[in-house]
Amino acid sequence: MRVSKFYLSTLKEAPAEAEVASQKLMLRSGMIKKVSSGIYTWMPLGLRTLRKVEQVVREEMNRAGALESYLPHVLPAELWEETGRWDKFGPQLLKIQDRQGRDFLFGPTHEEVMTDIVRKDIRSYRQLPVNLYQIQVKFRDEIRPRFGVMRGREFLMKDAYSFDVDREGLMRSYQAMYDAYARIFTRLGLKFRAVEADTGAIGGFASHEFQVLAESGEDAIAYSDASDYAANIEQAEAMAPAGERAAPGERCERVPTPGMSTCEDVAKLLGLPLTRTVKCLMVYAQDRVQMLLVRGDHMGNEVKIGKLPGFAGWRFATENEIVDAVGCRPGYLGPVGIPKDMPLIADRAVAAMSDFVCGANEADYHLRGVNFGRDCREPDLVADIRSVVAGDPAPDGRGTLAIVRGIEVGHVFALGDVYSKAMNASFLDTEGRAHVIQMGCYGIGVTRVVAAAIEQNHDERGIVWPAAMAPFAVALAPIGYDRSEIVKEAADELHEALEAAGVEVLLDDRGERPGVMFADLELIGIPHRITIGERGLKDGVVEYQGRRDAGATRVPVADALSFVQQRIAS
Repeated sequence: MRVSKFYLSTLKEAPAEAEVASQKLMLRSGMIKKVSSGIYTWMPLGLRTLRKVEQVVREEMNRAGALESYLPHVLPAELWEETGRWDKFGPQLLKIQDRQGRDFLFGPTHEEVMTDIVRKDIRSYRQLPVNLYQIQVKFRDEIRPRFGVMRGREFLMKDAYSFDVDREGLMRSYQAMYDAYARIFTRLGLKFRAVEADTGAIGGFASHEFQVLAESGEDAIAYSDASDYAANIEQAEAMAPAGERAAPGERCERVPTPGMSTCEDVAKLLGLPLTRTVKCLMVYAQDRVQMLLVRGDHMGNEVKIGKLPGFAGWRFATENEIVDAVGCRPGYLGPVGIPKDMPLIADRAVAAMSDFVCGANEADYHLRGVNFGRDCREPDLVADIRSVVAGDPAPDGRGTLAIVRGIEVGHVFALGDVYSKAMNASFLDTEGRAHVIQMGCYGIGVTRVVAAAIEQNHDERGIVWPAAMAPFAVALAPIGYDRSEIVKEAADELHEALEAAGVEVLLDDRGERPGVMFADLELIGIPHRITIGERGLKDGVVEYQGRRDAGATRVPVADALSFVQQRIAS
């Protein structure tokens, strides 16, 4: 491919709106162009990479036994009403009506439609298992689209749906998809981790996220330094401290803390470590205000809190609700003297504490030397309600936890009967008895993979593509292509030889100055570059430089093709 025949449109500077590296570099390199908020055109350069990702996904899904299909973009509301998601999914749905006034939506995911297909066709256990997938555009009306295609409103997604006779069969399908995802991201050359995750709005009883590791990632991942354990920070279990709670060693003392409403300020005033303090999270659940306790250096985990018995739909209490319930504004709250009917829930770490510091339920005062059972009642419930931190023991008992950032690019869910039961998707067993089909669903954000790869692979000059995702394998940079006949002849010959050998090559035949040419080729991230100049040709050589190399290597012109092929193979 010649640049003169290709649509290459680069920018020296990224638009002011661009926030993260992938968004800046995709816009600067001309991979994408913004059409509207969260909606982008994929230009020829970007589409080459997108199609490569799509092809790897397709090959591994086929290898895993999934069957490709293609479902409609526009879906009837009644299917989503069957599962309750027409209302539950909320404003993320792009809802539309036809000329008859019938409700439709632009599909953000296809559990309902795929389940509807299967319930109409599957009658016997002999027809199961089956796994159907598609690679298709989705639309979610994000409240705040940002980071380019990382969190856009329109995106390309691979979604698959497995149907099995029982949970054991479902978990076999789940493992097959888990393994396929691991192969996909390995083939794409990405550093990633599969982490335990919350099932969230999709539902089900098990899920794993596939996270591309990058400092710019929105998600925090906890992983063991001595095992394969990894989990999303929302899911990672915080283990209870070992040993028994120490006996009280101090008397309970009321101390003035004027204007100090944070654990950090109070600990500094008293000359105590932050780990000796306890903070209160006041929440509203089960039609009343409840007090949750976490250690001063820990953060409450909203996902874990939502899993407490009866806490579906919980929220943080308002200041007025807190004052009405405890008689004190936030910042000076504690478990001593709270109403007997107010539920008291403590994190595992707090339940193991003695002689701790907490609010006195009086403005500008705290209590030190507080102990459960002596100064306040024992918690009504002890539970894991905090986010793990680096250095916590790993839940599998092997090593300690470290925290890294990640970008979610894939997610696998063991749904069970969440959708099949709601939509009456069943089969008959050997004795003619009906059973609900067990389902799994499995998604990969294909467009998101491209952005995540850039977040993980870039430098100050531009994109540094993993080989499997690069739009071209080799760039030819002829210096003076429009002025030197020997340069033009050598460049054209090598271009034709590479193409004949099946190598994806981009020849910059614009006749640009070397600085402009090199800047563009480095920006778009082609892994291998050959520079052709008059001086080198007189010595019978060209210069090779890998995108990650610090310097160039002189290669005989006659060996250039085989040299590049060896580098590509390695």
